[in-house]
Amino acid sequence: MDLTRRAYLGGMGAALGASLMPATASAQVKPLPSLPSTMIWSVGDDDGPRYREALAIADAISKAHGTRIRLQPSENSFGRMEQLKERQVTHGFLGMEAYFAAEGLFSYVAPTWGPQDLRGLLGRISSMSIVASEASGIKKLQDIKGKRLARTPRNAALSYRTDALLEAAGLTAKDLTVVEFDGNAAALAALARGEVDCAAAAPTAASSQALEAIADRFVWIELPATDKDLWGRLLRALPIALPFVEDTGPGISKTAPKSLMGYRDPVVTVYADAGELEVYAVTKAIADNFELYRGALQILERWGLPQSAGFPSPLPFHDGTIRFLKEKGVWSADHQRWQDGIMRRQTRLRQGWAEMMAKDPAKGATTPEALAELWTPRRAEILKSL
Repeated sequence: MDLTRRAYLGGMGAALGASLMPATASAQVKPLPSLPSTMIWSVGDDDGPRYREALAIADAISKAHGTRIRLQPSENSFGRMEQLKERQVTHGFLGMEAYFAAEGLFSYVAPTWGPQDLRGLLGRISSMSIVASEASGIKKLQDIKGKRLARTPRNAALSYRTDALLEAAGLTAKDLTVVEFDGNAAALAALARGEVDCAAAAPTAASSQALEAIADRFVWIELPATDKDLWGRLLRALPIALPFVEDTGPGISKTAPKSLMGYRDPVVTVYADAGELEVYAVTKAIADNFELYRGALQILERWGLPQSAGFPSPLPFHDGTIRFLKEKGVWSADHQRWQDGIMRRQTRLRQGWAEMMAKDPAKGATTPEALAELWTPRRAEILKSL
């Protein structure tokens, strides 16, 4: 077995994650009713922090309950979603790809896709904003106008969130000098060299390490929750965003936090038809074993309740997760209102897609571009009617 690409946790395989676990994290194996004896989780590249994050959680569950969990890495976000759709994995540690799939965006505008009926369990908060060199004079979003913005078109998730920030500022790409890069690490390295004025970045992402060396020469554009007008515009552009005070990352600390745009990524994702008792058990295993894995990585602190069960989120909660959260006293009337709203939104999108695909124009659309020409206005019409 190629242990660098996939790892079974359980039995001897659990040793693969042992170095991540705190010394006190030893627990007697206790079976958990309805928890699968084996699971396969789709995660990011095995060289990245997302993989190590999933590994620590899976290792804790394995040690506590004896279940075997295989981590299936994929560098490609569409590939992770495809693994879940084809039932090659039982769960996905997904982010914007789950939102794109549920909403019918980008690669998911295809005859075999369309809006997907997905559900979330728990998910942690990530954050991002625009980071700018001090020399650029950029202090707020509107100051980006006329500046050189680094952009990574291949990173659809980051680009989509960046567009939401620009829209909230009343800007488009035409108002900027856009400089394209293959990846965000290259974009941020260019920022460090002074080749661009600003770039979008997630403080806790591995790519942001390029900013460490120049932490005293750049600024994070803050998006304070008190700016109601800004957040009203931002939520219209990206309804899964939320104000978040970040305390980790280059130039950011607990004593010098920054008010950025938060979003839940990753979210443990399944299809809506996943069994309620099984989802309840998996949610319980992740939540109740928090103390076993919380010390393995700093970012894992964000998997604790109630934060990991907050909203907005890319997906509605699964019924099994809702059952668990109600037992824990975490599910609130606000949760239910939000759940009702996102269920209504995504149900209408799926219905609208099915109606469109049943008609001759969609049946005759032979390319993704032709299908997108039909779907884009139809989707906008559906969302406007909600």
